[in-house]
Amino acid sequence: QRRSLAPSQLAKRKAGDEEEEEEEDWHPPTTRKRQKGETESGECYRSPFRKPLAQLTNRPHCLDSSQHEAFIRSILSKPFKVPIPNYKGPLGLRALGIKRAGPRSPLHDPFEEGALVLYEPPVLSAHDQLKIDKEKAPVHVVVDPVLSRVLRPHQREGVKFLWDCVTSRRIPGSHGCIMADEMGLGKTLQCITLMWTLLRQSPDCKPEIEKAVVVSPSSLVRNWYNEVEKWLGGRIQPLAIDGGSKEEIDRKLVGFMNQRGLRVPSPILIISYETFRLHAEVLQKGSVGLVICDEGHRLKNSENQTYQALNSLNTPRRVLISGTPIQNDLLEYFSLVHFVNSGILGTAQEFKRHFEMPILKGRDADASEAERHKGEERLKELISIVNRCLIRRTSDILSKYLPVKIEQVVCCRLTPLQAELYKNFLKQAKPVEELKEGKITVSSLSSITSLKKLCNHPALIYDKCVEEEEGFMGALDLFPAGYSTKSVEPQLSGKMLVLDYILAVTKSTSNDKVVLVSNYTQTLDLFEKLCRSRRYLYVRLDGTMSIKKRAKIVERFNSPSNPEFIFMLSSKAGGCGLNLIGANRLVMFDPDWNPANDEQAMARVWRDGQKKMCYIYRLLSTGTIEEKIFQRQTHKKALSSCVVDEEQDVERHFSLGELKELFTLNETTTSDTHDKIKCRRCVNGHQVRPPPEGSDCTSDLSQWNHCADKRGLQDSVLKAAWDAAVTFTFHHHSHEEQRGIP
Repeated sequence: QRRSLAPSQLAKRKAGDEEEEEEEDWHPPTTRKRQKGETESGECYRSPFRKPLAQLTNRPHCLDSSQHEAFIRSILSKPFKVPIPNYKGPLGLRALGIKRAGPRSPLHDPFEEGALVLYEPPVLSAHDQLKIDKEKAPVHVVVDPVLSRVLRPHQREGVKFLWDCVTSRRIPGSHGCIMADEMGLGKTLQCITLMWTLLRQSPDCKPEIEKAVVVSPSSLVRNWYNEVEKWLGGRIQPLAIDGGSKEEIDRKLVGFMNQRGLRVPSPILIISYETFRLHAEVLQKGSVGLVICDEGHRLKNSENQTYQALNSLNTPRRVLISGTPIQNDLLEYFSLVHFVNSGILGTAQEFKRHFEMPILKGRDADASEAERHKGEERLKELISIVNRCLIRRTSDILSKYLPVKIEQVVCCRLTPLQAELYKNFLKQAKPVEELKEGKITVSSLSSITSLKKLCNHPALIYDKCVEEEEGFMGALDLFPAGYSTKSVEPQLSGKMLVLDYILAVTKSTSNDKVVLVSNYTQTLDLFEKLCRSRRYLYVRLDGTMSIKKRAKIVERFNSPSNPEFIFMLSSKAGGCGLNLIGANRLVMFDPDWNPANDEQAMARVWRDGQKKMCYIYRLLSTGTIEEKIFQRQTHKKALSSCVVDEEQDVERHFSLGELKELFTLNETTTSDTHDKIKCRRCVNGHQVRPPPEGSDCTSDLSQWNHCADKRGLQDSVLKAAWDAAVTFTFHHHSHEEQRGIP
């Protein structure tokens, strides 16, 4: 760089050089910042174990390749382990969609304590085990432990029987059966266990069926849904249809029938008989693995539409549930057996000729010795065939699990007003003349209804008296002056008087609840008037109540904290399937021609969950048509006990010709039924304890262990009503060991 030599510039450069020299000579004092852990004297107390920080750089850190390979090998050398203690399942070696390798195994452990094994593969020799294809070897079928733990011994036996029948192991080529256990023995639970087992397993190591259909009365659809939820705890999602538009129901049914595969989303359809009949075309387009018909005695007539619709359903496996398979005659029984296993009893004509006629002739009181012998032979033959597909246990089994049940038939005398109206009717209507050869005509049916209502209370025929219908002309003059139907007058009816005493004594001496059952809604109206006048809290269930509301009032009544004292029940609307264990006393106010209806209604309180002693009162008007109906019931029940219960000692007491005595009134007897059965346990009207040597009560009424007048009566509730209207009682104890109690 060229520099100026002018004197002024030289002077400036010289002055600048001097200043630089002076600056270089001067150094400001420097102070070092004291570090952490260092004292003023400079001593350092830093930990000797502290490592100096590494300098951060942007260069990637590269591992040695041998170290990386060793690290990866150490990871892969440890197989996956399920973090569940004692887990024995597959160890993750199975990929999705690939068949599991190795021998087949059952769904549940057959050797677990308490396991219910329905099928056990045949034991193979060592040589056969070498030859068998392990991919085709059958496996055990074991009931899910969730269910087998809660099944009682008789229910375990029932599930095994059902499974053997529907898998054609009892009758080759037939896949149906009848579950005929009496009420309260857990038929629903047994059938749920069967369905769940068939839907999940089989000896071939796959589900036996894809779908099942449960058909029940409309009042029990919701109950079935709740039972499935209760016992299977959400493991399955059933489809319950109990209402809706036709289009909506059809859409649901089409969706159900279109389900396919090993894991169907909703494999159980629960539907009412009425809905099934109306939408049968949709269900008949596909196939179903199993159909269960609850309260199957609805199928007693093979000519009705419901029977035809169910019979055309494409399903080989059929289970019919009925606690009362025989209700009126053997031909109805044939219809039920034919539905589940077609052909094992032949055609209807063959059955009638070969079985029904000889059996009924042999059971008639006027039968000859040869007819009786032939009837017994045909009965044994029928039992041997049917027992292969029918299982029947009586409610005596429940005595091990439930409290005592005392059933009493209470004969109540007519009041003077009832007796006069009854005799007047028989004189005017002359119903006996309408009977021809024991057959009941339309006119005599009307007479029967009028007499039954009169036995309940004169108020029920008061309108006929006002209109002076046939049989009631001039009857209005017999009623007390100023009589009105607006208020109930118990003193005008023998049975209503006894009922009034029963309710009053029960209410004042205990906290028991009472179920009142009648065949007539008019009688339920009278019960309501009585309850309002006595200020009893009550609920009522009849045919006008919706299905959803029924379930709610039953649940509310069964609650111990609920104050309602009386549950009024129409036997036609709610006699089947309801569980009314909140009450332990039941009054059957009037009898039905069909003993099954009465049996169903009376079984509402003595069921699983009942904690108190149960009392059943069956009220009959002494010497009237009600006793004749009861006698006819015993004839039908004796027939049922012969065929279904296999009781061999059922005697013959009522000739068919005695039905002509329907329209008579016996005012001198304490019990027309007791007179007719020729009871050999009673001397001068009083039961002897112990009974005379070699004597026994007739077996048409062998269920009644005791006959009693007031002296032999133990029930304090009935004792209070005896002097008012009771004339005689029959008793039955549910517990064998207590039969010695009078």
